[in-house]
Amino acid sequence: MATTGRLSGSTAIVTAAGQGLGETIAKTLAREGASVAIVDINLPEVTRVGAEIEAAGGSALVLQADVTRSQEVDGMVKAVLDRWGTVDILVNAAGGFHRFAPITEIDEEEWDRVVNLNLKTAFLCTKAVARTMMEKKKGRIISIASGAGVGPNPYAPSYLPYGAGKAGLIGFSKLLARDLGQYGITVNTVSPGTTLTPRVRKVRDAASIEKIKSQNPMRCLVEPEDTGEAVLFLASNEARYITGINMNVNAGNLIV
Repeated sequence: MATTGRLSGSTAIVTAAGQGLGETIAKTLAREGASVAIVDINLPEVTRVGAEIEAAGGSALVLQADVTRSQEVDGMVKAVLDRWGTVDILVNAAGGFHRFAPITEIDEEEWDRVVNLNLKTAFLCTKAVARTMMEKKKGRIISIASGAGVGPNPYAPSYLPYGAGKAGLIGFSKLLARDLGQYGITVNTVSPGTTLTPRVRKVRDAASIEKIKSQNPMRCLVEPEDTGEAVLFLASNEARYITGINMNVNAGNLIV
């Protein structure tokens, strides 16, 4: 892993970096020279990712935090500032859900838990880094949304708390792009389609994966690296005037 590259000299925070898309994004940014704070509630997994980044020649700071809690988020950002003095890039990758269910089977606790994981986390982490970015007059804020936040997938069931949280995340980012643009800060979202993460490979058999592929215009599924490269582009100088967009990385399964 190169320690020079498109992000050389930059400092990044990636949440939910212990596995899946967050792990891939963290490794992609580190490959391009960023010093990366990798944050996850699962300490063993994020420690593994940090060791792999360091072994490949990158620079990583391993932090355990529950990013639904403001006190832990503030402590996480303080640790990054104590280590590197600045935050140039924030990637809000925390999110997800665990089941599909109709509205009649979703209680208030479940709604709050899922919406908080997918939306509140981005608010807390962005608020915690905003002052530093505003003072420095630069910054990149990139949040991982989903096609579920853009519109219903015609080939899959919907899950209201997740879709609502991701729709809120896209709207939050667009509003924030307007507010922070005067400080040289860009704010964007990336919406992956169904992605061949280890989790998807574990819960879906080959037949179901092939079915999903056949329903996409490009007849394929995206890989985690595709989202990693999209985030890298938005974090790079090449995207310095791109703000307020939602970038779909989905092989065409949702075209809007």
